[in-house]
Amino acid sequence: MRGSLFLTTCLLAMFSPCFIGLEFVAAATISDFSLPTVEGRTWSSSPSDDGKLLVVAFIGTECPLMQLYGPRLEKLSQTYQSRGVRFVAIDSNHQDSVDEVAAFVSKYGLTFPVLMDSGSRIADVLMAKRTPEVFVLDSTRSVRYRGPIDDQGRVGFVRLNAEENYLADAIEELLAGKEVSKPERPAIGCLIGRKHEPVTRSNVTYAKEVSRIFQSRCLECHRSGEIGPFAMDKYDDLVGWADMIREVVDQERMPPWFANPEHGKFSNEARLTKQEKDAILAWVDAGTPMGNPDDLPEPRKFVDGWSIGVPDEVIAMAEKPYAVPADGAVPYQHFVVDPGWSEDKWIKACEVRPGARSVVHHVFVLSIPPDAKVSKRNEVQTAVAAANAFKGGLIAACAPGTPAFTTPPKMARRVPAGSKIVFQIHYTPNGRPEDDLTRVGFKFCDESEVEQEILGLGAQNFLFRIPANASDHVVKTSYRFDEDKILRHMLPHMHLRGKSFQYFAVFPDGRRELLLDVPRYDFNWQIQYELAEPRLMPKGTVLECIGHYDNSSSNPANPNPNTIVRPGQQTWEEMMIGWFSVVSLPKDQGTANRASR
Repeated sequence: MRGSLFLTTCLLAMFSPCFIGLEFVAAATISDFSLPTVEGRTWSSSPSDDGKLLVVAFIGTECPLMQLYGPRLEKLSQTYQSRGVRFVAIDSNHQDSVDEVAAFVSKYGLTFPVLMDSGSRIADVLMAKRTPEVFVLDSTRSVRYRGPIDDQGRVGFVRLNAEENYLADAIEELLAGKEVSKPERPAIGCLIGRKHEPVTRSNVTYAKEVSRIFQSRCLECHRSGEIGPFAMDKYDDLVGWADMIREVVDQERMPPWFANPEHGKFSNEARLTKQEKDAILAWVDAGTPMGNPDDLPEPRKFVDGWSIGVPDEVIAMAEKPYAVPADGAVPYQHFVVDPGWSEDKWIKACEVRPGARSVVHHVFVLSIPPDAKVSKRNEVQTAVAAANAFKGGLIAACAPGTPAFTTPPKMARRVPAGSKIVFQIHYTPNGRPEDDLTRVGFKFCDESEVEQEILGLGAQNFLFRIPANASDHVVKTSYRFDEDKILRHMLPHMHLRGKSFQYFAVFPDGRRELLLDVPRYDFNWQIQYELAEPRLMPKGTVLECIGHYDNSSSNPANPNPNTIVRPGQQTWEEMMIGWFSVVSLPKDQGTANRASR
């Protein structure tokens, strides 16, 4: 456990949970309890004051949803304080230290008591499962509501807005002397980090097997300063997340990878092998044994700062940072920059670095050729069209699942002299205001070093309409190759109604081949699928892209199923872009192919 947990919990006197069927159910009434606050004082739940209701919220310092709900709990506490409703938060996570919880309290300005529940004893009595999960207790300490705060946070994503405010509604009903309409709802969020007792002997240990799996599969994102919500490079920090790791591995939510394994082989495939998955699950089931520390591998080393090395040029999206609000839906922001390139630039590597990573969901950096007309309303459409017409288009991307752009030897991406740069940025507020100044770094090479030009292209459709309540609406688009090219990467892009995506190659001889099948598209992850063996796309080949959209109420991410959805840059609108990258044939091979025709 990070830091020092120097406080101890007071003795508790409570009713034991009862057992019904195959599941434990929290006691309907609990006796008063005392716990230490992060400041070291003792807090008691005694109803001897004027409090009519007590709201108990279970929190965790690293759970991504707490970024949204920490400030929301504070706002609700302030709203109901004058009406006799008390709020208290409890951290029952084994992995959270007092220092970390105190920093969380300061970060989000929490004014209600925040308690440390060593050993998860209060969480066990209430059978709390996740953070954030809330319980509303009346003056007799009977549980009148348990579940989420509202419906904005969902499994694996956050809705644009909350449509139902479960906690506030329950409080209002109880203050009005009514029964809560729905007193129990399934909690959504991170599993509370309970401590496990390792079995005496286990065939799988952290030191010998699991640490190596985490090194190769997880640490790219799950280390300090990266996008993973918690670090996975130290055993003591990790074991409190064991139940959560088990859940996401068992459900194949992590590592993120959505390509159908029956179609195509990809060099950057992140999917766990059956052996790796079984080892992780067995380790958690065995109580997360450490094993012999002598079996630990050498720590994996990562490059600090720019992963591509020191850039030759760094371009900021603007002169001043963009102010990201604390909450609400932020429209896609577009920043057009003139880098002043008076000659063609050959890019061998580029990397996007957000200034405020916690609120930047993804960034696309595109080029617009000097002779393209651009208006504020169609910057992205112009850039994609420019990709097809002028060999420009997508230069770089920064998103969960997308690495920095680097080229093999003797390959590079050309941006014509006089081109402008567009930063398209999707911001996701995290509960407090942030200032972002995103930059992109470039490494260049001389044209004489380049034998094959890499092109970032896009097959796009900006003319579709998705009917209201349509559960499986199909949108198609295509790109025709006017000369031989070698396909290297594919990156499907849709928004919240995106359901599935496929790339087909229709060759000149009539053959049709499925190159990439993404049966479960997830907007949270902008994954670039890199072919293990790049494929020749002969002149006349058509790359077909087919997207399926779910605009029905059965899609939990859908902002509004009762409206027609049109193409647009914003999250609540839709896109249909099949990004892909190709390279020209080597000069000698291209000459031979043309001669043979």
